[in-house]
Amino acid sequence: VGLSRTAFASRFTHYVEVSPMHYLARWRLQLAGRLLERPEMSIAQAGAEVGYESEAAFNRAFKKFVGIPPGTWRKGRRCSRLRDCPLAPCNRKELAGR
Repeated sequence: VGLSRTAFASRFTHYVEVSPMHYLARWRLQLAGRLLERPEMSIAQAGAEVGYESEAAFNRAFKKFVGIPPGTWRKGRRCSRLRDCPLAPCNRKELAGR
């Protein structure tokens, strides 16, 4: 690519409107939300599938982004904060269109 880490992060944030780490975290949680729809998949398995080494770390990250724990999400699939929902769009322009 030929960019420094800082230059890449700056350009990525300019075009996508979120930092690379925020984008990656949201992408992982989007996938986790889909995995949680499978009744045979445990919460710990869903977290491990998307790269979390412990169920506790997955629970914290999921609750931070979605506003509710993964078990509650699984039961009702509702977000308390749309902008942080793992199934919500990843940038402000897309959110403005909702």
